[in-house]
Amino acid sequence: MNWFSAPSGEFELGRYPEDPRDLLRAWDAADEYVLRYLAGIDDAAPTDLSGSVVVVGDRWGALATALAESRPVQISDSFLGQEATRANLARNDADPDWVRLLSTRDAPPERIDVLIVRVPKNLALLEDQLHRLAPGVHADAVVVGTGMTTEIHTSTLKLFERIIGPTRTSLAVKKARLIFATPDPALPRTPSPWPHGYTLPDGLGAASGIVTVNHAGIFCADRLDIGTRFLLRNLPRRVGRDRVVDLGCGNGVVGTAAMLANRRSEVLFVDESHQAVASARATFEANLGTDAGAEFVVGDGVTDVAPESVDLILNNPPFHTHRATTEGISWRMFAGSRAALRSGGELWVIGNRHLGYHVKLRRLFGNCEIVASDPKFVVLRAVKK
Repeated sequence: MNWFSAPSGEFELGRYPEDPRDLLRAWDAADEYVLRYLAGIDDAAPTDLSGSVVVVGDRWGALATALAESRPVQISDSFLGQEATRANLARNDADPDWVRLLSTRDAPPERIDVLIVRVPKNLALLEDQLHRLAPGVHADAVVVGTGMTTEIHTSTLKLFERIIGPTRTSLAVKKARLIFATPDPALPRTPSPWPHGYTLPDGLGAASGIVTVNHAGIFCADRLDIGTRFLLRNLPRRVGRDRVVDLGCGNGVVGTAAMLANRRSEVLFVDESHQAVASARATFEANLGTDAGAEFVVGDGVTDVAPESVDLILNNPPFHTHRATTEGISWRMFAGSRAALRSGGELWVIGNRHLGYHVKLRRLFGNCEIVASDPKFVVLRAVKK
């Protein structure tokens, strides 16, 4: 937990899930800067927040919590971010009905008077969201983006300029910067160019020729990353009626390949990203149809999966949360996998050699073997005894 000082008060904030070992803050200087601007501090005129206020990309709910009395709509791609927002509202005694939580897959508000955009790391996600939001932005609306200076590039400003209207930036304060876009009603309101798709090449086993569907913001939406390629070439060969989990599914190619390799299996696709799960569903249905025995869940790993109910888990764990490197994500995925697996069930993990996942897996499972390796990646197998 940490205390966040904003013009509207002092707020106790935390990330989700809560971990006393996690020293990362739930806010940063970009959140501070935009709230000071909206409040009219530092020589700016205060912004009228009595109309429809929309907050996009609020990472852990710092903005929504500080602006709760203005009844904002928060739009987020992150399940964990939404859960953090709920928790932060509760711990600061804010009425949960004050903030309306939407995902990036939901229809945005039809009218937007104040649009606050926390610039995401992924430029494609920003492009997609600006296209979806632009029809609700009228000529007198206030549009302000915020981010750290390392997150705001010329390409970022060009997106605001092309989709919203004339754009300028503020001076940097504490390595944070603001973006000001003036809505131009004359600009054509065109639909988002996302999703994109591509077909996998031969040489990937059961994944050869898979048609992928990639919504904006997912990892490697324009091409398949080399780590996943390596895992696909080394998928386990199973013939039983397995329950399989594609954990951190991204666009769903791993789970789809597992189903193609063993049509008797049932596959659960899980990711904390709404965009990823929508991509996985679209990829699966493009290759196997809508009635082929798959489930799609936006959630916190396998937290909601019944204990000892899964035969095989396939996982390519992320090791970044926004721009911070952390081991907590992989550890929670591995621990959750062990709880979800039946006795004799297997967790297969693809990872960079230097991450040392084998150490964690041996601590949790008591065993770990290298199934395949190359100079950069290893595929690891741990069995629940």
